[in-house]
Amino acid sequence: MAELTVQFVRPDRIMYEGPVASVILATYTGERGIWPGHAPIICALGDGVVRLNLRKEDGGGIERVIVSGGYAEVANNTVIILADHARRIGDIDLEETEGLISDAKATLGSLAKDDNRRAYWENKVKWFSLLLKYADAAHQRR
Repeated sequence: MAELTVQFVRPDRIMYEGPVASVILATYTGERGIWPGHAPIICALGDGVVRLNLRKEDGGGIERVIVSGGYAEVANNTVIILADHARRIGDIDLEETEGLISDAKATLGSLAKDDNRRAYWENKVKWFSLLLKYADAAHQRR
């Protein structure tokens, strides 16, 4: 059976490496499905969930990873995903994430409007909010 080889990388580590049946990427223009034989492309990742559809011979199922930014390259049945931020949905603790959002908002609120550190903390709030949004939706489906 045809398959894709995926290497999913975030700045600090490889998140997944191996064969899959297909991949659904979260791009700036929407979702993009990748199956064996797909034409070569390079696309920018947006905010959303990348779905790795595992092969039946590997037990099947879907590995869901929340991403924010980065790029994906598809060529010769290989998908390389370089994500700026990425976290498996199953690895997210809702209470901890709510606390992180609260702390980041408090820090952001304590900074002057012209403080250049605001961009960093605004990005943190955005990322934690994204984690909470998709993790909460996944927990409600269970």
